[in-house]
Amino acid sequence: MLTNNADLSLYDAVPHLTTALQGPLKYLETHLLAQLPEIEHWFRQQWQYTTAPFYASVDLRNAGFKLAPVDTNLFPAGFNNLNPAFLPLCVQATQSAIERFNITAFRVLLVPENHTRNFYYLESVATLGDILQKAGYEVRIGSLLPELLVPQTLLLPSGKTLLLEPLIREGYCVSVKDFVPCLIILNNDLSSGRPAILENIHQEIVPPLQLGWSTRLKSTHFAYYSQVAQEFSKKIAIDPWLIDPLFRNCGQIDFMKKTGEQCLADNVQILLDAIQQKYIEYHVPYRPFVIVKADAGSYGMGVMTVHSPADIFTLNRKQRTKMSATKEGQKIRQVILQEGVYTFETIGPKEAVAEPVVYMIDHFVVGGFYRVHKARGINENLNAPGMHFEPLAFVDSCITPDQNKAPDACPNRFYAYGVIARLALLAAARELAQLNE
Repeated sequence: MLTNNADLSLYDAVPHLTTALQGPLKYLETHLLAQLPEIEHWFRQQWQYTTAPFYASVDLRNAGFKLAPVDTNLFPAGFNNLNPAFLPLCVQATQSAIERFNITAFRVLLVPENHTRNFYYLESVATLGDILQKAGYEVRIGSLLPELLVPQTLLLPSGKTLLLEPLIREGYCVSVKDFVPCLIILNNDLSSGRPAILENIHQEIVPPLQLGWSTRLKSTHFAYYSQVAQEFSKKIAIDPWLIDPLFRNCGQIDFMKKTGEQCLADNVQILLDAIQQKYIEYHVPYRPFVIVKADAGSYGMGVMTVHSPADIFTLNRKQRTKMSATKEGQKIRQVILQEGVYTFETIGPKEAVAEPVVYMIDHFVVGGFYRVHKARGINENLNAPGMHFEPLAFVDSCITPDQNKAPDACPNRFYAYGVIARLALLAAARELAQLNE
C-alpha cells in the first residue's frame, strides 16, 4: 500500500514543464501505471453500472505529493483549445454518447451560453458544432437570448462564422425555424435558472436541466468524488488523500453583511488542521491553505485563498464584493471550503504557473490542455482574467499508456491525469444517477 512508509519525498520531484513532455518520475504516477490493467478493468465495470454524463471537463492540480481534481464542469467550454489531432477521438466519443441517448437521432440542436461578444467562448461553440457535424449529425445553434428575434451570423476571429437562431416553443417541442431536433445538447450551465422554454418538452436534453448550477452544488459533487476515491484507492492500495481534496461546507453566508463569518472561520480552522495532519504524515514542508469558493457557479468567480481563519474577518470591501456574486450577478449564499492543492507545474522560460484541464465525451478522455497564468501563484486560482492555454501540452491521449516506457515518457506522461479526471467523471455520473432515481 502506498503510504507515508513508502518513499514519498515527492515534494522533491515536482514537475517543471519547460516543454510539454518533461517532468520527473513521481511515485504516484509510477504506481498508477503499474496498476493499469486493474484500473481499466475497474473503470469498465463502473461504466456498466453507471452512465457517464454527455461531456465534462475537469480541472486538476498536481502538487507532486498530491494529484486531485478541484472542479468538474458538466457544460464545458474550451473545445477550441484542444489539439486538433484529438478531433477523431472527439467524433468517435460523440457518436458513442448520442447513440446511448437516442439511437435514431439525426438532427441536433446545440443551446449555448447567452454570449454574443465573448469570442473565446463562441469559438468553442463553433468547434463543438464541427465535432457534432463530423460525427454525422445535422446541427443548428439555438440561442436563449431573449433579445434575439431573428437569426444572427457572427464572424469569429478564426474566420469561422456562427449562426445563432432564436428558439421556438410549440407545445412540447423546441425548435428553430424549419428545424425540429431529435436531441438537444445543452452547453449553458443555467447559472441564472432553468429556462421555461426548455421545461417539460418531449425531446431529450443532455446534460439534463437539473445538472445546471441553479440546482447543482459543488459540495454534493465532491461528496460523491470522495466516495469514488475511497473505492478506487482501496482497489489499488493507495491512501485516498493522495487523490482527494478534503472539503467542508457550512450554512448561509453574506460577505457584504458579514453574516455567517464565524461559521466559515471555524470550518476553515478545522480543515487547516486536517490538512496539516496529512502534511506532517507525509513530511510535506509547505503551509496548508484553503480555497473558499461559491458552492454553485463557474468561470472561476467567487474564489479566494485563505491561510488562516483571521483572513475571513479582514477582507476589504473589494474582496467582499468579489465574493458576493458569481456569473451573471448571481448572489453567493453558500460556499464550499476545499483543501488547497498546490500546483508546482510551470511552463516556459518565465516559469508561468500551470494546471491541466482534461476533457471527456461520454466516458472517453478526448484531450486536454494546460491553463496558464503568468500573474498567479502556486496557491491561487488560475481560472481568472489573464489566463491563457497551451493546447500542445497533451500530444497524445491520456488513455493510451505504454508500460514498456518510463512513467514520464510520451504517451505515459498524462495517464495519471486521465485516471483522476475519469474518477471525477464517475462521481458526476453518480450525481446524475441519484437525480434520476
